[in-house]
Amino acid sequence: MNLYETDAEFMERFERFAFTEIVNENGMKLDDETRYMSILASLIGCQGVDAYKVIVAKALDSGLSPMVIKEIVYQSVDYLGMGRVWPFLVATNVVMEAKGIELPLLDSTRAKQGRLGMTKQERLEKSASDEAETTGAGEDAAEEKKLAEQAGIFEEHMKEVWKDSHINKWLKENYFGNDYPGSRLPLAKRELVTFCFLFSQGGCDMQVVAHAKGNMKIGNDKELLMRVISQSLPYIGYPRCLNAVNCVNEAERQMKQE
Repeated sequence: MNLYETDAEFMERFERFAFTEIVNENGMKLDDETRYMSILASLIGCQGVDAYKVIVAKALDSGLSPMVIKEIVYQSVDYLGMGRVWPFLVATNVVMEAKGIELPLLDSTRAKQGRLGMTKQERLEKSASDEAETTGAGEDAAEEKKLAEQAGIFEEHMKEVWKDSHINKWLKENYFGNDYPGSRLPLAKRELVTFCFLFSQGGCDMQVVAHAKGNMKIGNDKELLMRVISQSLPYIGYPRCLNAVNCVNEAERQMKQE
């Protein structure tokens, strides 16, 4: 169904708000890459798969890398579960194929590292070997490096949290480990899209506050987080955006007390 035919006036108002007014609001502007990454992550979080198809096409047309888009989708599984992410992975592939993008995407970096086609154990061993060559560290170097990274962003107890339960152990092995080795997203962008996954799905206030703090600790300041929330508003609505603003303010308050 073509909404531009059945609901032309409404769609004209919505597009003017989403693509002109918000994008150009003084103090709320973002570069195209960050804006599209944030919106795509927010659409996954709020389960807006039909709108996602439209925006992912626009993102590709604007020059956003197909590999970056895939990494956003892959990363979202840890925060939303494959049951909710599956339709977005399918939608991503459908849009990319329609635009003539050959799948699977060739990740030249991973190919050069010899990681493509490996089993999980082979990837773990390869990561440990690569880390040992560069740092002299042992087999758990890659996981420990990621845990140390997270401890620096959040709290020192992150290094030991995996010992609390089997679920935390899975978190260590899958997210901090090497099921998805060599993310194409730098740390700051990974934390920013994580923030979007959380505030856009709702019901995660504690995690939103924690990741707002984590973002601010690595240089994604309050102003950037506010811009990201604002650019997501047409897709997730006022209640979740206002709640996200409250979480950012709470994160700032807690950081001042630390």
